[in-house]
Amino acid sequence: MHRTPVRESWLASRVSQGHVADYKPFVFVDGEGVRCSLYVSGCLFQCEGCFNEDAWSFRCGEPYTLEMEQRILADLAHPAVQGLSLVGGEPFLNTGTCLSLVRRMRAELPGKDVWCWTGYTLEQLLAESDDKRALLEEIDVLVDGPFDLARRDLTLAFRGSRNQRVLDVPASLAAGAAVPWRGAAAS
Repeated sequence: MHRTPVRESWLASRVSQGHVADYKPFVFVDGEGVRCSLYVSGCLFQCEGCFNEDAWSFRCGEPYTLEMEQRILADLAHPAVQGLSLVGGEPFLNTGTCLSLVRRMRAELPGKDVWCWTGYTLEQLLAESDDKRALLEEIDVLVDGPFDLARRDLTLAFRGSRNQRVLDVPASLAAGAAVPWRGAAAS
């Protein structure tokens, strides 16, 4: 189970340091198809068994820069790339960085999709701050919920524990409730 309860006071404007733990272009593991994955820094969930504990620190890695954003957009422009994956750390505690990149991608590279992994549930995000809601509205597929070591299941596609869900965000927003993603690799 995660160590820290979700608090409404977890605001990106208070905790984010604008750092990125890692950026990996042309990967096949963070969603469907060829992807460019941005690993933002900082997470307050601190789930036991987390695959990326190093990224818990909001000062991990390097500052996110316009040059990095340009590089990511150039990589995303490659015709083989299906889209962008936002991983952490916690993307919803780094909304400034994530929104900047995603909005530019949507404007400059229509047709690319956005996947995001978060310790928040969809329901929590819907009740959260405006910046979190704005980022949620830019996402196509959301893998939600904290990693729960007691419910770990390595046979699941795109998630590590049975409590996590792979959701179709546009359909979920339209329905006002969680709608499972029905992509090619959904299980």
